[in-house]
This record gives sequence, C-alpha cells and structure tokens, in this order.
Amino acid sequence: MSVSRISSRSRRLNKAQKLSVAGVSTLAAAALAFSLVPDDASATTEPQAAAAAAPVAYTGSQAKTIQAGSIEKNSTAEQLVKAADAAKAKDAAEKKKTAAKAEAKAKAVAEAKSEAAAKAKADAKKRSAKKASRAADRKPVYANNLDGWIREALAIMDKKNIPGTYEGLHRNIIRESSGNPRAINNWDINAINGIPSKGLLQVIKPTFDFYHVKGTKHDQYDPVANITAAANYAADKYGSIDNVDSAY
Repeated sequence: MSVSRISSRSRRLNKAQKLSVAGVSTLAAAALAFSLVPDDASATTEPQAAAAAAPVAYTGSQAKTIQAGSIEKNSTAEQLVKAADAAKAKDAAEKKKTAAKAEAKAKAVAEAKSEAAAKAKADAKKRSAKKASRAADRKPVYANNLDGWIREALAIMDKKNIPGTYEGLHRNIIRESSGNPRAINNWDINAINGIPSKGLLQVIKPTFDFYHVKGTKHDQYDPVANITAAANYAADKYGSIDNVDSAY
C-alpha cells in the first residue's frame, strides 16, 4: 500500500471519527437531559399549572401583614368618610349659626325700630300734653266787665262756629239792657206770660234753654251764657247777631 493511500485513508477515518464523536456527544447530551427528567414529569407539570392558576397560599406572617394592610386601608377610608361627614356637619352648623345671627340681628333691628316708634309716639304725646297744658296755662283771663264778657263770648262763639262780631254784640247789648247783666223786663207780653226777658240781651227762658251753648253756665243772668245763647238764636233766625237792629 502506498504512502499516499494510507495518508488519504487516515484523513478519511479522521473525518468519520470526528463525525462519530460529534454524534456520540449529541446523543450523550440528550440522554443525560432525559435522565434528568423524572419519570412522572408529565404528572408533575400538570399540577404546577393548576397551582399557578389556583389562589396563592400565604404563610401566617404574610397573611397577617396583608390583613393588617387591608384593615389599615379600611380604617383610612372610614376616617375619610368620617372627616367628610364632620366637615359637612360643621358647614351646616356654621350656616345655621350664621342664619341664627342674621335672624337675631333682624329681630333686634325690628325691636329697636318698634321701641323707637313707641318712644317717638310717647314723646309726641308728652309734647302734646305739655302744649295743651301750656295753652291751658295761657288761657286768657277776661275782665269781669262788659268788654271782658263780650270778648269771652266771642272766643266761645268762634269755637262753636257761631257768627258775630264785637260791634254787633255790643250794639245790641246796649240797646237791650244798657250793659246790665241783671236787667229784666217785667211789663211786656213775655212777662205777662210768666217768662220775662232777662240778661244782657234780654232772652226768655225757653229760648235760652233751647239755644244754650254747651260749656257755659245754665243761667240766664250769667253774662257769657246769655250773650252766646242770644247770638246762637240770632244766627239761626237772622244769620248773625250783626243783622239784628231792633227787638228780636
């Protein structure tokens, strides 16, 4: 055998050997891997998948930690709700307090106005009373003579809306009685009939009684009562005592 043939065969063997070694190595690796897998690998895999899908079981300490965290979360939520309720209650209380203050203020203002009005009314009444008192205090004092009697009668006639003037009264008084309040007529028809004319303006009793002016004395001889009754009668019959120029 030649050297070249030996060398070529050696190379071929070496290549085949190499391939054989690689194949053996691959098979060995596969065998080793297979040998490492337990016989019940398929049975083991299925429970693991089921376990992965099933709820995770925790240890006692883990469960306590999770429970504590859950309680803490619930407690925080409850505190937030309570805080919100407290805030609402506080807001409602503040609004109620504000409304109560406003109502109290309005009531106080109304009472103050009412008191002020009552005080003003009372003050006005007092002023009116004082004014009336001063007016009473300033009531004129008339002289006890013909001038005074006429002036006082005119003041009463003015209040009672009985017409007449100083001149008309004075003129008729002088003609009828010469200014004598005790004058009496005992000779005319009235005297014969028992009702003589009396006083400054010579008024008979029935006429005096009928035309008597309230507030004066009910006495024919009283100067002021006699004048006002006669003036009232003359106003009814003649329009005014000023229109009388003779016996009436």
